[in-house]
Amino acid sequence: MTIVVGYVPGAPGEAAVEQALVEARRTGSRLVVVNGTRGDAYVDTRFSQGADVDRLRSHLEASGVEYEVRQPLGPDVADLILDVAEEVGADLIVVGLRRRTPVGKLILGSTAQRVLLDAACPVLAVKP
Repeated sequence: MTIVVGYVPGAPGEAAVEQALVEARRTGSRLVVVNGTRGDAYVDTRFSQGADVDRLRSHLEASGVEYEVRQPLGPDVADLILDVAEEVGADLIVVGLRRRTPVGKLILGSTAQRVLLDAACPVLAVKP
């Protein structure tokens, strides 16, 4: 079995990774962590670099769960997560949720919402 987890640095991403690890241990699954960006990494604070990636890898290594970290580039992060899920035949996708204002929901859209609506497998959405 394979679990795909959408990761961004910060509380929602950490919550997603932690729950994905719980599910991976419970089911004997491997993790594929997706930290995607549109390619503007210097201004995209959701894209992990340097110490952030090292910390994530160390945490995953210490968990004992088989894992892979991918950092794809593309115009839509939701599509990046969904593409990886399809490619690896994911049995579950885990995403973290963050609080947004009603106006923010209207204007900005939501990666988690797109993944929830468009995924071909179950999606587990977690809050920090």
